[in-house]
Amino acid sequence: QVQLVESGGGLVQPGGSLRLSCAASGFSFSSKTMYWVRQAPGKGLEWVSTISIGGSVKDYTDSVKGRFTVFRDNAKNMLYLQMNNLKPEDTALYYCARERSGSNRGQGTQVTVSS
Repeated sequence: QVQLVESGGGLVQPGGSLRLSCAASGFSFSSKTMYWVRQAPGKGLEWVSTISIGGSVKDYTDSVKGRFTVFRDNAKNMLYLQMNNLKPEDTALYYCARERSGSNRGQGTQVTVSS
């Protein structure tokens, strides 16, 4: 069955960095556009980033442009999100997902940005 397992979250100070990972299995990862979405406390799901099948086309929500970078390793069925210059408003549960809406997502990894 389809499985998406996120890892790499944690507590970081403002201005810090984290790299999130997502291990995919149960489907043809290399044939699927992939997404990162997040959910801040008390808010709905928010699309964060998209990466195309081959990784050459990437898109980001405006609030993370220039700070976050999405990439993938199709040989390892892995999706990543490098997050730099983190801000308190980035605090959220981060999910990798097979749909931009956030459906077909993993269990999430918590990112907390606080001093």
